[in-house]
Amino acid sequence: MIASVHIADISRRAALRVLRKAPTAATVPGLRFANNALAAPLSGSLLAAPQFGRAGLVAFWDDEASLDHFLAEHPTARALADGWRVRLEPLRIHGSWPGVPDDLPRSRTVDHVGPAAVLTLGRLKFNRALAFLRTSAKAEGAVVNAPGMRWATGLAKPPFVCTCSLWESDDAVRAYAYSDAPPEHSNAIATDRAKGFHKQSAFIRFRPYGSEGKLDGKNPLPESWMST
Repeated sequence: MIASVHIADISRRAALRVLRKAPTAATVPGLRFANNALAAPLSGSLLAAPQFGRAGLVAFWDDEASLDHFLAEHPTARALADGWRVRLEPLRIHGSWPGVPDDLPRSRTVDHVGPAAVLTLGRLKFNRALAFLRTSAKAEGAVVNAPGMRWATGLAKPPFVCTCSLWESDDAVRAYAYSDAPPEHSNAIATDRAKGFHKQSAFIRFRPYGSEGKLDGKNPLPESWMST
């Protein structure tokens, strides 16, 4: 299994077409599951301002060939083709998500050297939405200044909510996610465990590769970084 993230700046009308319906496993060979969404920058604000012309797709695939076929043939792939996309090899998971195998490693420590990517994925309980926004805003405000974090965005089409972030190393991910300095993320974990925000959620760490295209004039994961 591999995953992919696709994000592009397109017209609002084109973004609405992308949002109308996500590709499905029933219609796309080799697709396990996908969510479409609008992007929003991470910040410490309670309500992040959505980027109405920046659309995204998070997808899980059987293999490389399935993703290649989607990129060559599917209208959603064509709509997002002028943006940025990245392929992701899963390293570990906490939680569960459709299309993701149950047998992925769950240890906090993984055998990986180099850049790391993280997807946090949730299907929000609407009666916990305000508590989620208050708690996640504090964690998002901390992540934008976290050591080793190089790029991040939020993605949402409620009840689906997601963050995608790129990090210099696996050590940087773990330092932010599990230490108490700063405490905002560990506080968010504790609050969620006490009374869950989501019907289903997952925190998945990946090895990013195959990064193509640009956002805001540059590739968030340039080849020069990959080679360091």
